[in-house]
Amino acid sequence: MTGLKVARLQLSHFRSHRRAEVVADGRPIAIHGPNGAGKTNLLEAVSLLSPGRGLRRAGAEDLVRRPEALGWKIFADVTAGRQTVEIVTGAEAGQSRSVQVDGKATTQTALAAILRVLWLVPAMDRLWIEGAEGRRRFLDRATLSFVPSHAEATLRYDKAMRERNRLLKDMVRDAHWYAALEGRMAEAGAAVQANRRTAIAALMAAQQDAQTAFPTAALTLVEGSADAQGVDALRAALANGRPRDLAAGRTLTGPHRSDLDAVFADKGVHARDCSTGEQKALLISLILANARALMAETGQPPVLLLDEVAAHLDTARRAALYDEVCALGAQAWMTGTEVQLFDSLGVRAQYLAVTDGPDGSVVVAGGAA
Repeated sequence: MTGLKVARLQLSHFRSHRRAEVVADGRPIAIHGPNGAGKTNLLEAVSLLSPGRGLRRAGAEDLVRRPEALGWKIFADVTAGRQTVEIVTGAEAGQSRSVQVDGKATTQTALAAILRVLWLVPAMDRLWIEGAEGRRRFLDRATLSFVPSHAEATLRYDKAMRERNRLLKDMVRDAHWYAALEGRMAEAGAAVQANRRTAIAALMAAQQDAQTAFPTAALTLVEGSADAQGVDALRAALANGRPRDLAAGRTLTGPHRSDLDAVFADKGVHARDCSTGEQKALLISLILANARALMAETGQPPVLLLDEVAAHLDTARRAALYDEVCALGAQAWMTGTEVQLFDSLGVRAQYLAVTDGPDGSVVVAGGAA
């Protein structure tokens, strides 16, 4: 296959893997084995080929294999068509994460333009019923896939907000200290919200007329009026909100307070009020819509990471998910405790068995149903 894929993944002292190597041909990869064997660790390694802290949001120090604590590394060859890029990322003991692309040091944000990675993990099952932070994170991951510069805008906004919050905590009242920071926050924050609205529009469009077994979700970015009106309105809202922010010791206005609302379109029911199965189906629907939109926009489907997703679907929906993934031509890394969960994939997939050996996780090819 010539689409976007991780053609080779090699791990060194990463989580439970002392050493592991996977050579992939672009087909979906069905990873099976008992709980705790190290299946999800393979998906987490792939997620770290994109900006951020990966699908578990772990710090660099949490990724190192114990008890050695020697540092960890991930090597990957990423191919798109006939081009191959080598990505190396890792961290020495006590150090922050570093990234190299084709042997040259770079930033994590540069990875967004190389590999588009989407994931769905069990921790996201409560997305619709817990706090807004998780939904913002979900939306920002989708936004990053459409607008790689979104990572830089978010970092600029967060950095300026942290500096403003320090002033607030120190009860600084001089307006001159705030003006420049609020200008930077307003500029970056307006870009963040515009990018989010672009992503929502793309997700909504990708759901229209799609042949899918999964429900359509109507999405809305829930934001304050100042956030919606752009740079000047956000700058004014920040300035006007200083007394309240001083009392709270933190910034209470801006895109870091936004939320994502979803409605099961056919039923007109908010996602938070849907059944557990419907909430899961809505999440899968949005991941697939994200992948379809990227395929339409770039000509390349993203890499999908689907952790334990098959176990929560009935046989028909499981088969439908696999059919959609294969129709997209996407490389999907999928985990399950039993190889039988992937029966309907047949020869359309590669199979990896992961077991817990005496010296950590062991990965071997094979075990197809």
